[in-house]
Amino acid sequence: MNENILHEILKEYQMKRDRAEKEALERKNRIYKEIPEIERIDEEIKKIGIEITQSIFKEPEKGKELLHLLKERLNNLKKKKAYLLRSNEYSEDYLDPKYECNICKDTGYVNGRRCKCFDQKLINIYYKQSTIADILKRENFSNFSFEYYSDKPYGDKPSPRNNMKEIVEFSLNFIKNFDTSSESLFFYGDSGLGKTFLANCIAKELLDRGKSVIYRTAPDLIEGLRRNKLNPDSTSYNEYLDLLKECDLLIIDDLGTESITAFSLQEFFNILNARLLLGKKFIISTNLPLSEIMAIYPERIYSRIFGHFKLLNFYGEDIRLKRKMII
Repeated sequence: MNENILHEILKEYQMKRDRAEKEALERKNRIYKEIPEIERIDEEIKKIGIEITQSIFKEPEKGKELLHLLKERLNNLKKKKAYLLRSNEYSEDYLDPKYECNICKDTGYVNGRRCKCFDQKLINIYYKQSTIADILKRENFSNFSFEYYSDKPYGDKPSPRNNMKEIVEFSLNFIKNFDTSSESLFFYGDSGLGKTFLANCIAKELLDRGKSVIYRTAPDLIEGLRRNKLNPDSTSYNEYLDLLKECDLLIIDDLGTESITAFSLQEFFNILNARLLLGKKFIISTNLPLSEIMAIYPERIYSRIFGHFKLLNFYGEDIRLKRKMII
């Protein structure tokens, strides 16, 4: 991980903690003036800890008895303090620091591992650097239109418009049932049919719901893994890999356009398999027909895709050309 990025994130966490603790201190001082009894209770709570520690040191054989006494006295004081706050129309946790993330208390770490909020910050930085945020302002369900898709039958298949309506319905259900369903989405079909646009629509909806989403083209995904693996900083590869494995949704666009090598196949399998084992979701898109997917990728890869993904076939005329003609 870039040291400057890490420094900036940790600095931001420190500022958040400082702000939360400063605001908590201001609330405490205000409450002490308004309800002096609470200040006396807090002072007594501090004294109890010191008294019991000294007593245990002097009489270790009475340790359990003294600890029981400590808990009992502390509980009574906390109940009295909570009652005073409620009686004066304050919540019981009014004096506690209000952290943005209650899981890590704005430290970024839980039990030595990065908190989910830390990972989201890294993802947000990635989006900022890759301009994907600007893309999502344009490519979202608000700007989605079925009018570009023909309403005429497509050979022996339903019309591209009806097909697209069905695909969008699957996509909306994917969003709706994101936390309860294990199925991922696999978009395949010719270029210019809206696969990337729809993937971005889904990404925006999930990001707005607080989910962590990473979008990578297949070539960028493999190149990022290669570059990080070769980085002298041995943690860089693992940090990048952890993000890819643990984000809520990983979007891999243009599968099949990456250089197919032993390295790319192994890395793609590792990510695919790890995320499926963790119950994590994908959206994968490709311009290749399924027969070519089976020809290019080994069975251990395509069998997992066919077994764990909803296969959605895009077909029809190139809607990017239609848009240009209309514009």
